[in-house]
Amino acid sequence: MTEVATAQKADGPRSTRKRQAILAAATEVFLKSGYLGTNMDEIAALSEVSKQTVYKHFASKEALFIEIVTSMTGAAGDSVHDQAPEFDESGDLATYLHDYAERQLIVVLTPRLMQLRRLVIGEVSRFPELAKVLYERGPQRAMTALATIFERLAERDLLTIDDPMVAASHFNWLIMSTPVNQAMLLGDSAIPSPEELRRHAADGVRVFLAAYGKQQS
Repeated sequence: MTEVATAQKADGPRSTRKRQAILAAATEVFLKSGYLGTNMDEIAALSEVSKQTVYKHFASKEALFIEIVTSMTGAAGDSVHDQAPEFDESGDLATYLHDYAERQLIVVLTPRLMQLRRLVIGEVSRFPELAKVLYERGPQRAMTALATIFERLAERDLLTIDDPMVAASHFNWLIMSTPVNQAMLLGDSAIPSPEELRRHAADGVRVFLAAYGKQQS
């Protein structure tokens, strides 16, 4: 019994490394070839494991695709929203919102995430639930997190807001709509530079505060 437990424990890190290698390889293949163009043999070869090992970790190509979509979208959302600091009242509200907006743009507008979004949209009829996951972990999560932030800022009399979700929707689309649409429809070469994103974030924040900022007498 002890020997079996020891063997299982030793296999743990090895199994984790194989799973990570499979996910990394599969991500590259799916983003390059699309769902229909991807086969498990190529994933096994790229991850340097047997196809049997791939199926040991993921029961099907569909299960592997679902794991990639959920993990990539979840990680992107975490890096934007879980790292957002509370606003320091001694700070500048416009700067705080600008930093939030810029971080959101930089995270979302990466070539790999844009490729994933295009891939999921292209497969929406085959995987409608994945499109729902992408929406819930992307735009919906962003607006829910922003609504919470805006509600707190309104309670501190820093913003004038009747409906935090409406305000969050306005902020989200002021910041995200143009650059995301460009990248989605025109390809990775249309992703704006960091300096362009910085200016775009500043413009969006200025318009948002013109509508929701406390008016100085």
